[in-house]
Amino acid sequence: MTKRLVLCSCEGSQTIAADTVAAASGMRCSRVHSALCTTELSVAADVITAGDAIIACGQERARFEDLAAELGAEVPGFVDLRDRAGWSDENAAAGPKMAALAAEALLAAPDGKSLDVVSEGLCLIVGPGEVALDAAERLAGALSVTVLLTDGAEPPLDRGIDVITGRLKRVEGALGGFRVTIDALRQMAPGGRGGFGFGAPRDVGVSECDVLIDLTGGVPFVPAPQKREGYLRADPGDPLAVARLMVEAVQLVGTFEKPLYVRLEEQLCAHSRAGQVGCTRCLDICPTGAIVPAGDHVSIDPMVCAGCGACSALCPSGAISYDAPPVSHLLRRLEVLARVFREAGGTAPRLLVHDTAHGAEMIRLCARFGRGLPADVIPLELDVISGFGHAEMLAALASGFAAVDLLLAPRTERDALDRELALAEAIAGPGRLRLLDVTDPDALPGLLYGAAVPASVADPVLPMGGRRQVARLAGQALNPGAAAPLPLPEGAPYGAVLVNTEACTLCLSCVSLCPSGALIDNPDRPELRFQEDACLQCGICRTICPEDAIALEPRLDLSDAALGQQVLNEEEPFACVECGALFGVKSTVEKITEKLAGKHSMFGSGDAARMIQMCDDCRVKAQFGRSDNPFAMGGPRRPRTTDDYLADRGDAGPFGPSGRKDH
Repeated sequence: MTKRLVLCSCEGSQTIAADTVAAASGMRCSRVHSALCTTELSVAADVITAGDAIIACGQERARFEDLAAELGAEVPGFVDLRDRAGWSDENAAAGPKMAALAAEALLAAPDGKSLDVVSEGLCLIVGPGEVALDAAERLAGALSVTVLLTDGAEPPLDRGIDVITGRLKRVEGALGGFRVTIDALRQMAPGGRGGFGFGAPRDVGVSECDVLIDLTGGVPFVPAPQKREGYLRADPGDPLAVARLMVEAVQLVGTFEKPLYVRLEEQLCAHSRAGQVGCTRCLDICPTGAIVPAGDHVSIDPMVCAGCGACSALCPSGAISYDAPPVSHLLRRLEVLARVFREAGGTAPRLLVHDTAHGAEMIRLCARFGRGLPADVIPLELDVISGFGHAEMLAALASGFAAVDLLLAPRTERDALDRELALAEAIAGPGRLRLLDVTDPDALPGLLYGAAVPASVADPVLPMGGRRQVARLAGQALNPGAAAPLPLPEGAPYGAVLVNTEACTLCLSCVSLCPSGALIDNPDRPELRFQEDACLQCGICRTICPEDAIALEPRLDLSDAALGQQVLNEEEPFACVECGALFGVKSTVEKITEKLAGKHSMFGSGDAARMIQMCDDCRVKAQFGRSDNPFAMGGPRRPRTTDDYLADRGDAGPFGPSGRKDH
């Protein structure tokens, strides 16, 4: 059944081109109501009861959800056309954008994966006695509290609170599964008269808790503390902050759903091979420390991962991919927004990527009190924008957007975005991509209205496949007829391997360790081949080369030549002096012969030196034929009999020398 879009002009404050929206989005549109959330609430009740409705209002979503619950009906869908399109200085021209946003609302996001986290309320408070003990007394009724004193304060006489002293050395895990290591740990000795004392100190005391409250006021015990669930931190000198922290702490008891933000395919990871470290992009960028080395690949702690997505944006092989929702759903949204905007009569749309919290609020305030967004600027709301990497930027441009702006939030992890923006600009060209670092809603329109808008691609493409395939496809659409490879910034995940043929001995150690199969050997002759499209620029080949003959060149070859194999180095094979079979590298065999023949004790004679120039089979045969063959063992040993033992004793036996028995 076709979805029905229920429209509202919000008391006549916006104009909605219902016919344009219906024709381009393929949805059935209602008449334009004026007060759907108040005087026309009965109309909203009717459409909710009928089902298959999408209400074009974001502000009153909670009211309509409550109404659906009262009616026992399915909750309708929602799309915000007012704040993102209608409330604008260019409202009259916003029809194509409204159609695009309505069409995007029809795309159902796939269900995300999650796991259950159980917190039983085991709480560890770390800090000076005056603040930590007071917080413990307030929380003792709701949580099972232990206090780690850091200032030598006297423990209370109330045994309802466990008190220890020591130095918190390490914190691992997150909500429901913290593991702490404490040095100089001293536990309370409850026996004896007078005040309580503490036992002897010991190091490497290990304990577990569900919630960790840090009131030390010093350096956080975990990286990115604001992203670590269950880790609560406040300035001990700020009573209001401590009080807010305690309110938050009592709510961290129960069973919670932890989203699984990223998916890891270990076999694709190019972190290392045979102990040689290659790619470390995800390890370097992860703000929470959720990613650690695990042999030839990395591992990701889902409990620590905060879902910023920076690792997926930087991963060159696709081993780490964002999964909440997957990239394929994001690419589909980009394609629908750009296509429907064009079909509704719009030209050269611009994309504004923003997050759900800061960016969405900026747009709402800009619309209510300012000029709103221009009619050609289409907002794309994401939970976080840190994972919107070069592949997504290029996909947006190749889908038909003329420009892409990313609206940063104060807490956006921008290190990955800076690197990805430089890479995307090297492929797409300047003037198409921007990071907007603005927190004032009044300043946002000034960056959008009147900005130069480049031409969009003449023939938009459908972005499909993995991120590498999407980037290549988009690069071809943005650079039609490019003859030479595009130079890229240092550290880019695309490029060529350059081999110094004078230094290369064709040992092929680079081939054996290449994680992507970009370097290939030829089983029939000494030859090193290379497929540029598969190269991740991880650097393992450069690291492992014993002759320092390999260099990397970051670039993107958009021609079909990058999809095929090219020969980087080749030599003539050596012909065995015995059977003529081809083996090894001719120059290498000749160099070894020159250095060892007649100069080394093992190859002093001519016959021994000649074995250097033999294939494996002939060398083994020659070795066994030599008189000094180290493997020669002679014939089998003759079994010893009774006569042998008697002969050793000088006894001829009971029958005498003749063998007959004497009388």
